[in-house]
Amino acid sequence: MNAEIQKQKRKLPIGYQSFADLREDGCYYVDKTPLIRQMVEEGRYYFLSRPRRFGKSLLVDTLQELFEGNEPLFQGLDIHPHWDWSVQYPVVRLTLDGKVSTPESLEKNIVNQLRGIESRFGLTSLPPLTEAADRLRNLLDHLHQKTDRQVVVLVDEYDKPVLDVLEEDEKARANRDSLREIYSILKSSQKHIRFVFVTGITMMSMASFSSGLNNLTNISLSPRYASICGYADHDLDTVFAPELEGLDRDKIRTWYNGYNWLGEEKLYNPHDILHLFDMREFRAHWFKSGEPGYLYRLLKENRVSPMQLENRVVDADFATNFELGEFSHEALLLQSGYLTVKQKEVIEDNILYHLDYPNYEVQRSFNAGLAEHLTKRGREIAETGNALIQALGENHFSVFKQKIQAMLEGIPYAWPSSGDLGHYESWYTSLLYMSFRTTPVDLKAEEMTSHGRSDLVILHLNQVFVLEFKMVKGSKHMERKVEEGLDEAITQIREKGYGEKYRDLDQPIHLIGMVFGEEDRNLLDIRVEKL
Repeated sequence: MNAEIQKQKRKLPIGYQSFADLREDGCYYVDKTPLIRQMVEEGRYYFLSRPRRFGKSLLVDTLQELFEGNEPLFQGLDIHPHWDWSVQYPVVRLTLDGKVSTPESLEKNIVNQLRGIESRFGLTSLPPLTEAADRLRNLLDHLHQKTDRQVVVLVDEYDKPVLDVLEEDEKARANRDSLREIYSILKSSQKHIRFVFVTGITMMSMASFSSGLNNLTNISLSPRYASICGYADHDLDTVFAPELEGLDRDKIRTWYNGYNWLGEEKLYNPHDILHLFDMREFRAHWFKSGEPGYLYRLLKENRVSPMQLENRVVDADFATNFELGEFSHEALLLQSGYLTVKQKEVIEDNILYHLDYPNYEVQRSFNAGLAEHLTKRGREIAETGNALIQALGENHFSVFKQKIQAMLEGIPYAWPSSGDLGHYESWYTSLLYMSFRTTPVDLKAEEMTSHGRSDLVILHLNQVFVLEFKMVKGSKHMERKVEEGLDEAITQIREKGYGEKYRDLDQPIHLIGMVFGEEDRNLLDIRVEKL
């Protein structure tokens, strides 16, 4: 289906998690069955991590329909001529999406799901075990005996009972320990199992989560399965071709493309694309469906500057491990979809990931949301970003200065003071960074040169703007301190060569020194020179 451009519009599969409903209603469908076939032929136990609303539940449902042998649903798809439709496997599917804040409610949730599966297969005479793990073991045994087929086990949102209470460490650990017993059955009952597929958001350490998950093949960052969820550019240009009319194709790519799990293609979140085609408006469709309040609190508590999130180089193990109480913000941001892998680098035996925002939607929305969390004036900061960029482009530097002063007026420090001026300088740099990052301008934060690291560099309207920030303390002889600060900022830009790498662009290079006052809590003055 993907090989040919669609001629007629179809129904947009917004909100569909049922493969049967999607196919029977004639919706658009990006054929994922080539990768499903490859997965089933190559192994038996799999784990996949993807951000929310990326199509994991639909993939799980597709697997269920496939193993249950519902052939009509797969007519015209890649896998149809390659599958033995005479064989139907029993499927045990668990979806851990209910409100389960305690081990007791979690046990009840799973037992109720298992009871329903028992009833569907006519196993009503089984002993009414109250322990979920024992009940699952019993069910796998009896299903194998009754059908003479090994069982397919599908687990969707395996980590949700832990993530829902992540800020309550005791509850999170209790739910994890309760799930350990459930997942241990997947290992001890291997003789009854044909295939296992587990999905979730985080790549929680399987060793700490359960030895029963140790035998799962983690395909979350496997290049071969990188596109098993999500849409590629080719999918938009073929499957969704009728929906593209009247929409700026390059703008679609800038706003929504960019997720990368080490495959050859960058991907789109289906939620974004489907809602764009439905509403015909460029909005933060995915981001607004679940804002990351916990992540904002985590960054604030650890005084992590938003500038530390982009162009971040981290050890691969460090970025993918998720241990309760020990996980890094980079790991959570990557696995939640707010950062993505832009580049993989191998240095001797070390694997490094270069992390950055996947696209403009996430960059813009995440920084506006973080600014709101830190200052309660996120909308104002976002709106100021556009005014600042316009003032720079027009070389109205006095307006640029006034807009910054108006934005910073009355904004308190959000991070506990460390007592040094570098701390305050970092805070103001972060505020301006968040403001700029709500615009599509080309911005370089803390860019390294051979002699040091610049604060901010902006490329806009065929001009280069190099910004360097300085802080001054106290009120005595303030004018002299401001002048000294401006001298120091401009001198630093020149001596450390922050603008030199841009000379080849043959564009005006503006050096902008900016001095902030600790007591005034605002921008005191700026100086602009040309390189």
